Parts: sequence; C-alpha cells; structure tokens
Amino acid sequence: MRALLLEKYNELKLEDVPMPEFGHEDVLIQVKACGICGSDVHGYDGSTGRRIPPLIMWHEAAGIVHSAGRGVQSFKPGDRVTFDSTISCGACRFCAAGAVNLCEKRQVLGVSCGEYRRNGAFAEFVSVPARIVYALPDEFSFAHAALIEAVSVAVHAAKITQIRAGSTAVVIGAGMIGLLSVQAFRHYGCDRVFAVDVDETRLKMARDLGATHTFSGSAAEIASRVLGVTDGRGAEIAVEAVGAQEPINTAIECVCSGGTVTLIGNVSPKVEIPLQRVVSRQLRLLGSCASAGEYPECISLMQKGAIRVEPLISAVAPLSDAAGWFERLHAREPGLMKVVLEP
Repeated sequence: MRALLLEKYNELKLEDVPMPEFGHEDVLIQVKACGICGSDVHGYDGSTGRRIPPLIMWHEAAGIVHSAGRGVQSFKPGDRVTFDSTISCGACRFCAAGAVNLCEKRQVLGVSCGEYRRNGAFAEFVSVPARIVYALPDEFSFAHAALIEAVSVAVHAAKITQIRAGSTAVVIGAGMIGLLSVQAFRHYGCDRVFAVDVDETRLKMARDLGATHTFSGSAAEIASRVLGVTDGRGAEIAVEAVGAQEPINTAIECVCSGGTVTLIGNVSPKVEIPLQRVVSRQLRLLGSCASAGEYPECISLMQKGAIRVEPLISAVAPLSDAAGWFERLHAREPGLMKVVLEP
C-alpha cells in the first residue's frame, strides 16, 4: 500500500509499505480522509519528541471497513467508520472505569515516543482494535468525520471542567482546538466565551463560531480587558489551547479567585507557573487528555450543527500533495487552518 512516511525530521515521502497486520479483535480500515493535526506539524520538525522517525503519522481519520477479525461482531466490510486516536487496552482499572484516555497501556496512533511506536493513518489502510471504532451516519462526509477526533478533545475538556450554567470562559489560542472549544464550552453551559489570539483572522472566525468577545495583546493587557467586561471579577474558566509559557500565564491571570484553568495544549514539555498566584487565589489547574468515549456525542453535536467544522477546513487535497501542505502549515501560513488529505 502507499503511505506517507516521516523518514526523518522535516522530510516526508510517499512510499510503498507493507499492509498493516490485523488480529482477531481488529478492523482493517481503508482510509478515505485524514486531517493534519497540529501535533503532527510539531512532530514533523521533532519539536515535541513524540514523532521519532521513521514513522507513518496521523490520527484524525475516517474510512470504510475493508476486513474484520474473526472476533469482531459489530462491524463488517463496507461499513463507514471513524476511530479514536487512543489505543486503550480495555482491561485495566482506568478502562474499566470508562477513563480510556488514561489507560495504563495507552498508545496513540501515529506516535513514536521511545516507549512505543504505532503507525498512523496517513496511508491507504490502517488497522485498529474494533473497540475504538465508531459507525458513521450515511450522510456524514468523510472530510467532516476526519475532524471528529479534534471535536472530541474540545468536548472532553468542556465536560470534565464541570461548567456551571451562566459561567464565562476565556479560550486562549484560536487554533483548531481553541475554535472547537469556543463552541463546546458555549454548548455545555457558558453564557459568554472570550477568544484570545494574535491572529485577527482567527479571532474573526472565533466570533463567527460564537465567541462573544475577542482579545489580542500581552497577558497583562488581556487580563485587564477580561476584568473590564466581567465587572472586575475575571472569568470563572480559562481554557489554554496552546501549551506554551505565555498563554498559560495569560489563562491564569484571566480567571477569578476559585476559578478553573483547563489545560489542553501540549507543545512545551515544561513550563513555569506563578505558584503564589495559583495558591493564594485557590485556582484549579486541570489537565485534559484526549477524549474518553465522547465520539457518539460528538457525531450528534456535529449532525445538529451545535459544533460546526466546515468553516475550519481550509483545503481537501490528495495524499500526494501532503509534503507541500505540511510546509505551508509549518510556516504558519496566514488563514490556513485544517487540511484534510485523501489517500
């Protein structure tokens, strides 16, 4: 089969590779659409340390069941499906409790971090356990389905934040996950959602998708403006969707005493936090990891328009054009958001 291989950092090649093996409980899926995730763009240059080449990256995908293992009863060839990015064991204490994202033997499609290597979905075929596969409605396009994984990240973050009705949230970073978080946090109970970014194009998109206010500037400037529109209190919730030092500081400064800072971004391995600001104001710092079975809920939200993904898709292109799109995304081309590739 043909697959896009990260041969070494900053070098992608379309090559012939062996078909993936699939076991008794696995499903072999013919990939129809696969989105380029921001984490893969960072993996492309080696900055995260979680994409050690050679590797087939990517985990945001959808397709058609080609074959199923003898132990699989829920899917058959021809079924339209998508699948989780997290490979959970299904047997540990976390999986038993429904927290599959915290599985003790967790692996992620398209990730090679030294502890394991798991080829991903930028290929004609991918093999995954049937327990992480979800059926797609007939009317659901594969390009939209490739974004379900990203939607699930935002929905999971909103649900574990335990939003009180009428709350105000500040979303720091209006990239893909940030823009989906704007929609998710509004859907799950926030009356107002503010979006923060340095890119005015992204802020306009945030407004189009439901952000009630948008801000740009330094941490101090943004915090001052948030205080100004919340009667001096600050927001009850800040959502950090970048994963870097300054945006995390901004999030901490924007919340009120007793507020929650939900951390989704995961680019920098380490950051410093203003400990006394956190402790003296009794802030809750909450890490949000991937998703935990929210796919059916996300499909429903997308079907009824509660979360919109079509404005976020900048291009749908053949897999053969992937290297060029990666270079453009890595260069942070203005106005470029989600690129979906078709093997």
